[in-house]
Amino acid sequence: MMRKLNKQNQFNQLNEYLGHEKEDAFRESLMALHIQDRVEWFQNLDSPQMRKMVYKYLTAKQLANIFQGLKQEEQIQMMQEMNREQWIATLNEMASDDVSDFLNDLEESQVVSVLNEMDAKMASRVKQILEYEFESAGSLMATEYISLKTTETISKVMERLREEGPDAETIYYLYVTDEAGKLTGVISLRDLITSDPAQTISEIMSDRVVSVHVSQDQEEVARLIQKYDFLAAPVVKDDDELVGIITVDDILDVIEEEMTEDIGEISATRGATDPNMSAIDAAKKRAPWIVMLMFLGLITAEVIGQFEETLEQIVLLAAFIPLIMDSAGNTGTQSLAVMVRNLAIGSFERKDIWKVLRRELFAGMMIGVGSATTLALLIVIFYEQNLILAGVVGTSIFLSLSIATVIGSFIPLIINKFKIDPAVASGPFITTINDILGLLIYFTIATSMIDYLL
Repeated sequence: MMRKLNKQNQFNQLNEYLGHEKEDAFRESLMALHIQDRVEWFQNLDSPQMRKMVYKYLTAKQLANIFQGLKQEEQIQMMQEMNREQWIATLNEMASDDVSDFLNDLEESQVVSVLNEMDAKMASRVKQILEYEFESAGSLMATEYISLKTTETISKVMERLREEGPDAETIYYLYVTDEAGKLTGVISLRDLITSDPAQTISEIMSDRVVSVHVSQDQEEVARLIQKYDFLAAPVVKDDDELVGIITVDDILDVIEEEMTEDIGEISATRGATDPNMSAIDAAKKRAPWIVMLMFLGLITAEVIGQFEETLEQIVLLAAFIPLIMDSAGNTGTQSLAVMVRNLAIGSFERKDIWKVLRRELFAGMMIGVGSATTLALLIVIFYEQNLILAGVVGTSIFLSLSIATVIGSFIPLIINKFKIDPAVASGPFITTINDILGLLIYFTIATSMIDYLL
């Protein structure tokens, strides 16, 4: 039915079928698309009337595939457009982790109402996930998985997969449990397919299972799955009872969320990175940071005020204030980004901390030497061969950049020690601190050399 058309033509054809109420042609053409293309087509469907026709023509399972691919605000719009009974049926066809993700952003009273209307078995699974702390492995896991017993034969398991596989989150990894539900082994789909059908699970399973605890932070889970190149990881309680699985597609979402959060923290725009956010909402999110940094800026002004007498005697010193401040701030922000990145991906252990700090210090010193030498030469050339001024500015730059790299590296480490996201040591925050230190160094050296500068 579906000819080889480019995606836009396919979308246009779907719209045409929908506009002419060709239900069978529409459904067949839509189901021929990749699931993500179905979501994209639906997101571009602006007509409320046509969207209601979609709800009429598709089954709850088909709608569930679209619903779980939408953004939160789009899901809410879809919920409001559908009749209540159909929407609840759609939720029942979704994976439990996707339902819990959606409900997490609703009011508690709404969550209770929805769970009461959902299928009892499905509601129980979702409640189990909602009990766990937000951004933990428990809140991320899906409870639709297939567990095996050691005594089952390969042929029996293959029959189960044909029956239960369509409703499972994944069947590429299958986990083995004992009578008490404790995780004891793992087997891959490849092992099943290539083994003798008469063999039992105990004969081919691996008992070296890497699992995550329900309370483990989602970032740690992401690092573990990345480290072992897993497609999924089992989630267990304290007694090793298997309660769910986390698949790699969920981890990709976690990585995107964490990267967005870290970028927001470093740039002091946390919560304001959504391109669809209104100007008013973005201003509300960003204004507190700007106000706080404005007050920190008053400290910078106070530092300059304390050396007013030096400036009055050597007015030329004022010309280099922006240079000192910008250089120190930018260098500190570079070190901050390096350290936050290393902490985020867990690329070094505690024993490596001093090594990294030493590296950043030496890097800052080398950058400082290069910057100081270049600047000193320029001052000598353009400011009547003023060697003392060149020495003051050059030394200030060298010390400022050396210290800035240490500050930019050390503050995230301190914050991380207190179990706080190191990204909160935002770029503007580090920049302001290094501005203040750079000015103190600059004016202290200039004041001590005032007699030679006159």
